This record gives sequence, C-alpha cells and structure tokens, in this order.
Amino acid sequence: MKNVLIVKLSSIGDVIHALPVSYAIKETFPEARLTWVVEKASYSLLEDNPCIDRLILFKKEEMRASMGGFWRNFFPLRRELKAEKYDVSLDLQGLFKSAAIVKVADAKLKLGTCDMRELSDKVSKKIVGEHRNGHIVDRYLDVARAIGCRVNEVCFPLKVSERNQKIALSVLERNGFRRHNRYAVLVVGASWRTKCWGSNSFAAFADWLYEHKVVPVLVGSGVAEEQAAREIEHFAEIPPVNIVGKLNLAQLAFVMQNAALVVGSDTGPTHLGAGLKTKTIMLMGPTKPFRTGSYGQAENIIVADRPCLECMNRICPKGEDCLKAITVNKVAAKAGELLRV
Repeated sequence: MKNVLIVKLSSIGDVIHALPVSYAIKETFPEARLTWVVEKASYSLLEDNPCIDRLILFKKEEMRASMGGFWRNFFPLRRELKAEKYDVSLDLQGLFKSAAIVKVADAKLKLGTCDMRELSDKVSKKIVGEHRNGHIVDRYLDVARAIGCRVNEVCFPLKVSERNQKIALSVLERNGFRRHNRYAVLVVGASWRTKCWGSNSFAAFADWLYEHKVVPVLVGSGVAEEQAAREIEHFAEIPPVNIVGKLNLAQLAFVMQNAALVVGSDTGPTHLGAGLKTKTIMLMGPTKPFRTGSYGQAENIIVADRPCLECMNRICPKGEDCLKAITVNKVAAKAGELLRV
C-alpha cells in the first residue's frame, strides 16, 4: 500500500471522527503516503497531523459562488489530485461532492462507508462492516479494516504547533485568564438549535465552576455563538473568560488538551475534547448517543429526559427547548464527580 487518499471534507465533528482512520493506516502501513482532502473549516486541525503527508484544500465556497469560481478552482484541484497515483481512496463523506473528488483522483480501489448517499456508492464500493449499527468512528474504521488495517488502538492523532500554542495562550491571557488556573472549556453552541443548551443554564453552571475554583472558558465560533457568549456573560454573577471566535481549531485543541473539563452538546469542538481524552460531558437530546456520542466517554453523556428523544430534528416541531430538560444541578453533579470537587 503506497498511496492512500482520504476524502472527508466536513463537518468539524465528522472530520474529528475520521482521524482514527489516518492513525490506523499509518500503524499498519508506516511507509504509505497519506493524502487528505478537506474543506477550510477543518484545515487547521489536520495541518500538523503526524499521520498525514499531504493536505488538499477543497474550496467549496469559491466553487459554489459562480460558474467562473468553479472553473478557476476546479482545474488546480484536478492537478493536485492527479499529482499522485493512488492505490486506494476512502470516501468517508459519502456525498456527491466527495464522489466527484474520488472520481477525478481515480484510485485503483475506491471504498466508502456504509452510509453513502447522493449516488456516491456508484463511484465507491460501500463497506458494510460489523460496526454498521455502531458509533460513527467505528463505521469509519470498518473502511480502514477493509484495506487490511489493524485497529489495535483507536487513536485521534492531533499535534499542535508551537506557534499555535503560543497564540492560544496569548488569546487566553488577553481575555483575563491567568495561566496557572484550573479551567473548564464550555462549548456554547451547535449547528442545530435543538442541540443548544440555554445561556441561563451555561451562566449558572459557570458560576458553579467559579465557586469550586475552576475558571469557565467559553469557546465557539460564528455570530450566533458570539451572541450566546454575550448572554452568558450577562447572566453570570462573574463573567467567564470569553474567547468565542478567537481561535482556530488547532489552537482550540491546545486549550482543550490542558483543560480539566470540557462541557458541550453534540458538536465538533465537544468531540474534539473527547478525542483529546480530556474529561468531557456531552449534553444530548435530538441525536443518538450510540452513533455520535463522545467516543470513549459514554459514561459522561447526559441525555435530556424527553419522550421524543433522538428525534433527529434540527428545529423542534413542538417549539420546545430540547436540552432545557437537562438541569444545571445534573451537569454540576457529573462535573463534581469528574473534577473531584
């Protein structure tokens, strides 16, 4: 096995879930050259991955903006893909866009996951492994097993450059954090409204952390999460350290690596915390813990007590606040157990 192509473009959580595939490939085939195609949002997370030899940026936004944008970006992408002759490609996205990339790369063997959609299974062979009804990490690893990979250890290979470490520390300190304090990372938002824990709840939990000599640090990105962070600051008795929108994923990984605790819903940064083996509490309601719960930390998942649990709705048809059923006291009890306070 000389050249391997992984196509896993987005979302951030799914890219994190696919990281163990890169480790499994290098563990089994240490001489293999591994190329990964990814979108901009997750690029920084993979830049210093010790298992990836080459990263190709898929400029989705530029290609979608106009016909001119498509053609300006398509031919450079094609040249990059054609620069290698791949023995195998692994389509871990399973959508039309990833299938198009796989088709252009034209590896000798093309494999994909058990969840392929949008005719992607017409380009790559669908691998239906023993974990087809299990966690998404294990489903991805079934594809690695199909090319002969050993999976002796499920490892999320993440390395943060010294430069990104310094930037992360600088951002923390500029926002009022003292370097030697014990702290917890609070992931304040998610892409689905039904996955979000309320600002009042986060504020009350932040106050609980301060009472137990743990500094709450708010993280996230985007306008909605910046607004949520401002609300949390307003509702809290003592404003948490707010670094929402101020870090890339690699810098966030460094912050999470050194945290005492991560708390958030089923969203990319929370999965990052779990992948780094930081103690992680995941709050879940509309999504399925067996499929996308924090990998390796199932005992730290708190599920909303609702009859409509695991509905998979981005917006509640009943107009209810899904995660409101998870009380601050319940999260504090689990946090106390993990922090030993």
